[in-house]
Amino acid sequence: MIQVRVEKIVPRGFGLAFAENLTVLTPFTAPGDVLKVRIAEVKKRMAFAEIVEIVEPGPRRVEPLCEYFGKCGGCNFQQLSYSGQLAAKIGIVRDCLNRIGKINYEAEIQIVSSPSEFGYRSRARWHLDRTTRRFGYYRRDSHEVIDLGSCPILTPGLQSTLEYTRQSLDWESLWSEQAEIEAATGEGGRVSLYSAEMAEPTAELTHKEGDETYLFSAQTFFQTNKFLIGALISAAIGNMKGKTAYDLYSGVGLFTLPLGRRFEKVVAVESNPIAARFAAKNIENARLSNVENVEECVEGFLKSHKHGAVDLLVLDPPRAGTEKGTIQTIADIGPDRISYVSCEPSILARDLRVLLDANYQIESITAIDLFPQTHHIETVANLTLIGNT
Repeated sequence: MIQVRVEKIVPRGFGLAFAENLTVLTPFTAPGDVLKVRIAEVKKRMAFAEIVEIVEPGPRRVEPLCEYFGKCGGCNFQQLSYSGQLAAKIGIVRDCLNRIGKINYEAEIQIVSSPSEFGYRSRARWHLDRTTRRFGYYRRDSHEVIDLGSCPILTPGLQSTLEYTRQSLDWESLWSEQAEIEAATGEGGRVSLYSAEMAEPTAELTHKEGDETYLFSAQTFFQTNKFLIGALISAAIGNMKGKTAYDLYSGVGLFTLPLGRRFEKVVAVESNPIAARFAAKNIENARLSNVENVEECVEGFLKSHKHGAVDLLVLDPPRAGTEKGTIQTIADIGPDRISYVSCEPSILARDLRVLLDANYQIESITAIDLFPQTHHIETVANLTLIGNT
């Protein structure tokens, strides 16, 4: 056991400290914490540790609200004040830019805070263990299910759904030892549930954002924090207008619809067939005849189609990032402007390096806190091709 002082929070939410010629990474910490920690693993000169005792709490440490904190594999920032969380997330983005992308970005990174620090999450994935009859989330760093009674980051409607679903669940009807339930809520408190174990059809939901209405369900991805969807669209698109826009990894059309109002032609590309079908409905309901909805993987679309001048390319890939070579292909196409929406700063930094080397420059970076109480952060990078400013 050793004593350390946490210097800052780094990617994956670890507290960074130095002791005995080791870089020590410890979860659930706050800057300024003085801790006694136990080393769990050493890789070269990097050690991963667990807190044994908080000798002196840092100025941004607070008491976690959730009874499952530290056990559940979800929230890992509840020990930080909300202002501390926001500061840590900006630090994580900058760390990734510097260390992974070798990008010295000195301009301000604006962060948009969530109006609700708790009770914001409108979709969830619950795990079920038929043998132990546990219903909840995975325990940290394992596939063991924690039996969950409540989750303070869920919206009230989704919390009620969690309680009702676990009470009414027919365990004998499950044929798998472990199963999952996807849950989401929409306008009017309507709930959508999906599981491969359930015979019931998955309900269709709506979300209204400004003048746009989106249809989706628990089977499709839709942003978790609906308080910030407008801010996300604004950061990605702003007041941009033009002739042609691409919306890659377009999902159910979150960016597609507003792009269709501002550009003469929009091409939306999504490989998930369920999401693509919802996108087609949303485009039709919005009466946008200038939008082409392509159900194809992004890599295949970029390589198999001829591309003319593209004024704006928006991409919002999954957390794992784009397919190999996709960013270079985008750079080769040479859109005038790129808006890169990312929920993984390390992947964003890697890809920005490719784009900067291809004669793009960063115009702005905005962080949007879609995931309070966790180390995750949504980041929007706006880039311009040099010579087209």
